[in-house]
Amino acid sequence: MIDEPGPWGTGPFTLVQGASSITTRNVIMTATPYAAAWLIESEQRTPELVLEANRRHWNAAIRGPRIERAVFRNALSPSEALDLCLTTDGEVDIVTEVSPADAARVVASEYADLVTIQANRVLTCIINRGAGDVPLSNVDVRRALNLAVDRQRIIAEGLAGYATPLSALTSPWCSGFPAGAAPYDHDPAKARALWESAGWPAGRPLRVATPEPFAGVAQLVASDLRRSLGIAVDIIVVPDEALPAGARALIEKKLPAPWDLLVHAWFDLSSEAPPAAVHREFFGTDGAFRAGPPDQGFDALYDEMKVQLDGARLVEVAERIDAYCFDQALAVYLCAPQALYAVNKHVSFGPYRTTFEIAEVTVNEQHWSRTGGGRTVTARADSGQPTPKESKPGFSGAAGNAC
Repeated sequence: MIDEPGPWGTGPFTLVQGASSITTRNVIMTATPYAAAWLIESEQRTPELVLEANRRHWNAAIRGPRIERAVFRNALSPSEALDLCLTTDGEVDIVTEVSPADAARVVASEYADLVTIQANRVLTCIINRGAGDVPLSNVDVRRALNLAVDRQRIIAEGLAGYATPLSALTSPWCSGFPAGAAPYDHDPAKARALWESAGWPAGRPLRVATPEPFAGVAQLVASDLRRSLGIAVDIIVVPDEALPAGARALIEKKLPAPWDLLVHAWFDLSSEAPPAAVHREFFGTDGAFRAGPPDQGFDALYDEMKVQLDGARLVEVAERIDAYCFDQALAVYLCAPQALYAVNKHVSFGPYRTTFEIAEVTVNEQHWSRTGGGRTVTARADSGQPTPKESKPGFSGAAGNAC
């Protein structure tokens, strides 16, 4: 958190103008042993935030910086930033968190290119294994849910093709991905046989909750469940203003959840051991997103992984954790969405799988900063400003906590 103008920082850039801070709430899961998560309640950003090149950076030859100045235009809404990037030259050079629904606009733009990366992100449906009136604790029911969904259709129609289907929660490009792992087949006949043998209560609809940005994905999931399982499915769209309260209830685990499935996005800042930041959050005893009782099999494997000092051994246990989560169908696994950027055609920007970085950004001789005119180098779509009420998939609306 930086709550006053700089200069700040010893990395490739220093902050020389503007400030950015967040307000968080410590949400306690258990007092003994102590387990908690930090929930972001609000963000405070100045209209503009200015970075200047740090020419004393110790790794300048490799890491950069390669531009002199970058301005984050936080006063722009996501839609305004994207419009300026796609229709003008010299106003906005980079827009992050472009929705798949807007990708075609970027591709068609005269001024910008679409840049994509297979990011360390997951989109899944949390299963409320603690629901008392339905058998979601039954592994066959959970497998039926996974067999019922058509991941390729969800990716094609819900994310415009910009995603990779998941077998569990480790992406294929990450360390700890089990060799030969594949997503659940889309097998409606097998799904219905497992579902009917488990004795779902007659007339009880399946309740699917979703934040607004993933409402379209939830509709696709629900339509697959209706067709494959022959059941009624209710969709609960959670408005943005209700997300903090819903996230707190999920983290605290004191109140019964009013849903059976929750469409949920999450991310990892490392590709080395995904269970530490992803699987644990969804299924671990101290996981913020766990819905239902602790899973002893998962906790035993995670306890084994967290004490490993040997890298190869760590990866081997991480692979077994992902395979266990697949076998037990602890969630409805959907896909790993790509990160999409709109980038000025005269800017060279190589995205990371984990974070947004501009240290290696370069501009060519035709860039507005070299020909005259223009005003900024970069702006973010996730600016902290109110987001238009659009059902476009993105990560800014995901329930949960962030660090």
